[in-house]
Amino acid sequence: MYINSIKIEGFRNFKDSQIKFNEGVNVIIGHNNAGKTNLLRALSLVLDNKTSRKLEIDDFNKNIPISDLRAQPPKVTITLSISESENEDLAADDLVTVSPWLTKLESPYNAMLTYVFFLPESEHTEYLEALAGETDMKTAWLKIKHDFLRKYVHKIYGGNPVLQSQAESENLQKFDYQFLHAIRDVERDMLTGRTSLLREVIDFFMDFQIKNDVLKDKAAKYSEIIAHKKTFSADALNLITQLQNRMKEGRDHIMKYADETGAAFDGAKPGFDGQISEIEMYSALKLIITHTTGIEIPATHNGLGYNNLIYMSLLLAKMQVDTNGDYLGSNAKVFPVLVIEEPEAHLHPSLQYKLLRFLHSTETQNARQIFITSHSTNITAAVSLDQIICLSGDAGGNVNIGYPGKVFTNDVAGNNSKAYVQRFLDATRSDMLFAKNIILVEGIAEQILIPTLGRYIGKNIEDTHTVVINVGGRYFDHFLKLFDSNNAYTIYKTVACITDQDPSRKKLGINEKYKKCYPFELNQDNANYEYKISGDPPIAQYATHPNIRFFSQDAVFGKTLEYELMFSNPSCEMLITDSVSNQVELTAISTHIAKGEKVADVVTANTMHKSDENTRITVSLLNCNAAGWDEPTKMKALLAARYLNSLSKGGNALEIAAKLEDNLQSQTPISFVVPTYLKDAIIWSCQ
Repeated sequence: MYINSIKIEGFRNFKDSQIKFNEGVNVIIGHNNAGKTNLLRALSLVLDNKTSRKLEIDDFNKNIPISDLRAQPPKVTITLSISESENEDLAADDLVTVSPWLTKLESPYNAMLTYVFFLPESEHTEYLEALAGETDMKTAWLKIKHDFLRKYVHKIYGGNPVLQSQAESENLQKFDYQFLHAIRDVERDMLTGRTSLLREVIDFFMDFQIKNDVLKDKAAKYSEIIAHKKTFSADALNLITQLQNRMKEGRDHIMKYADETGAAFDGAKPGFDGQISEIEMYSALKLIITHTTGIEIPATHNGLGYNNLIYMSLLLAKMQVDTNGDYLGSNAKVFPVLVIEEPEAHLHPSLQYKLLRFLHSTETQNARQIFITSHSTNITAAVSLDQIICLSGDAGGNVNIGYPGKVFTNDVAGNNSKAYVQRFLDATRSDMLFAKNIILVEGIAEQILIPTLGRYIGKNIEDTHTVVINVGGRYFDHFLKLFDSNNAYTIYKTVACITDQDPSRKKLGINEKYKKCYPFELNQDNANYEYKISGDPPIAQYATHPNIRFFSQDAVFGKTLEYELMFSNPSCEMLITDSVSNQVELTAISTHIAKGEKVADVVTANTMHKSDENTRITVSLLNCNAAGWDEPTKMKALLAARYLNSLSKGGNALEIAAKLEDNLQSQTPISFVVPTYLKDAIIWSCQ
């Protein structure tokens, strides 16, 4: 069996949400305060028999209108749906455990457990009178806290909750809920045999070579273990006898004080005797770490990361102990659940990856189902899309649940997109799953520059949990399947896609591919060329989409990022960095622009060196008569075209970003114009 879903109503930030789970590993991610910890707490209210199930006033979801509070007392309801596993052994204890809670008898069976925290019906009249006419939300909650919270009760129902049949404690005890908190003191819990965790594990694995010997029957194993215990007791008795012999005179000296103080009376005298059991000897054991050099050091000298890994190992060993029917009899657990909050705490990235690979391997069948919350991109890189559950909150206080593995259609195109995204989401790029807002870009230059450009328009993208993801080309469609809120299972985030116009053309009557051209060449020779631009179609397609937008340069004047930067800032020296070639020529063209001169003036002055590409640029500009292409615009296009042909994208972007950042810190900063399409994209993302 496995927990296939949880429905949470009225609990903390969950107003009314249902979250579906996988068999095995479930990695729950999301931005801060998205509800990850609250989800784990909701699970524990049903499954954890070691924790208090009584709630506080702040455990209620308070994002409800005052009219609802006046109409009825707030209530928390958490429902677990438990289903039959795909390859479940129906003769095992799973079905026996959940049989009283079944809501569907035929295979695959389904059972339900429902935790309810509520005000009893007998108190409703007093409650309604107390809140009648109340208009202030804060006052209403204070009344509930001070006058009614103490009267609230909790129940766990099995089966259909409408029947209100309470789940038997004996069956609930069959669930083993092991929770490793994000803030944990593992050294306190594991380093010596005095602690219950290590003591229980040692006791179970004592004589394990005998217990695990498949060639011996149960009686033979029992007999051999009893022989070991008797040998130990005899050896322990010898030790006690040695101590007593060494203390003979000392004991008499100690005991004389008993006579003088009156502790010895009626012929009774205090003395020393004792016996050491194996369990008592465990307290003398402590964890040590043996290095390849042979040096042994106590585990207390380990780093926190390694001790966390050791603790998780002991926890898994304990879960094996707790499910062993031969060892614990009817007290054995049936369904162990391992819950880890932020396993990345104190762990190096490579260890995070290794840990997750281990946790969802077949070696950890001790934990029938694993729930992990994380902020680590290394964790998500170690699991499949199908194992990830993404929580996000919206402006209305609702929790949106996304399932990255479920958003792709089950056809060739969908499977190809899923495989592409899975490969792409490595430890660097999977932060798109954690961010609140996303800007998808085609290349490294946009990724480098956008955070800086945001500061030029008063937007710090980090403040709004916005990330810039370079998808390495025009591959947006693969990723938009994750976030398209018009479809089921998607992750709700604000997504801006920045794409270049990239005008291109190809000769008519010739079987060739489109080749890049300049904006001022578009539609200038329709008799010989067919033209197209790449940015417009997706812009129109997503113009009214609820959470996705496309942004690109102007359809008439735009080309690429670098072209647009210079076109918008023709006099900006910060763009002419050390890695840019033709610096003298670019500066000269900028001077022509400042003087208000024309393209013909640049040609006459021989400002540009002779080349086929330069001739193409100047001739096309001189012959361009399309609407909007006046002389100042042509001059800016000339400079932008020459600039584009004079740089290496990645290196230049780093240099520009550095200069722009320095300019922001300057006492007399130079004015810089952020291209309109980038400005609009940043504002849309940071809303």
